[in-house]
Amino acid sequence: MPDDPPPPKPRPVVLVVDDSPETLSFLTDALEDANFTVLVALQAQNALTLVHEMVPDIILMDAIMPGMDGFETCRRLKSNPRLAYVPVIFMTGLSETEDVVKGFEAGGVDFVTKPIVPDELVARMMVHLNNARLGQSARNALDAAGRYFLAVTPEGRVLWCTPQASKLLGAAFPAFPAQDFVLPIDVKAALKTRQEHSRPLSLSFDLQGLQLSYVGQIGPDEHLLRLIEIDSTSDERLVKQRFSLTPREADVLVWIARGKSNRDIGAILGLSPRTVNKHLEQIYAKLGIENRASAAALVVRALNNR
Repeated sequence: MPDDPPPPKPRPVVLVVDDSPETLSFLTDALEDANFTVLVALQAQNALTLVHEMVPDIILMDAIMPGMDGFETCRRLKSNPRLAYVPVIFMTGLSETEDVVKGFEAGGVDFVTKPIVPDELVARMMVHLNNARLGQSARNALDAAGRYFLAVTPEGRVLWCTPQASKLLGAAFPAFPAQDFVLPIDVKAALKTRQEHSRPLSLSFDLQGLQLSYVGQIGPDEHLLRLIEIDSTSDERLVKQRFSLTPREADVLVWIARGKSNRDIGAILGLSPRTVNKHLEQIYAKLGIENRASAAALVVRALNNR
């Protein structure tokens, strides 16, 4: 018997955002003929609501609309980690350089000028869809291999994350994945502190039972972090409970026991050496000790007797 034919490939989903019903009708017909599934939104707010129900594969965005324009709509869409790598193509009659720059700064990947030529539009869309799929495949591979990664701006705003990392963040932070969600970390300050050292140091942030370890910079304002769920029996958790310390004091004390200097600890935890010293003063007062050697001895004894 002949082999069964391969199943048909799923149709890419495109969201078209334009305030003109005529343009929406024209594009819907053209894109459906090109084997796309088309979603439409007449207003920016409709688009922002729709993407909560279904994430499209690509977005066509009118640049100039009443109320919220396409540039601001794109910025808001891109602030959602689920949409960070969905390509946005602007449709516009604008040709000024400053408008093109504005579109790219908002997160767009391309421009098409009106009146739109369907064949040219579809060709551009396929290029950006293929690029987006390559990036998504890489992130899915990381996730399938048990890798929990996320990318953030220097200020800690989440740009994207693998699905498993998203689950951990959602469990730890009820506000995630709200638009413009920002983790309480300052990557820029931590890296600046680390760069003051003459040798590379590990860099991590502990938050809500999670540990974020710095992997590296992957874009001009994009930093990759690895996410780890902290075991309840970890050294830091045990020291915190045993000596009635705050989580940050426990972090500092454990690194003291590991032989790190104040500057090293500051780089690891994203703190200034002065802040580390203030934590140490509080630790000494709570434990009734006077120096680092005594603090380290207490920690080693506690960890050995767990």
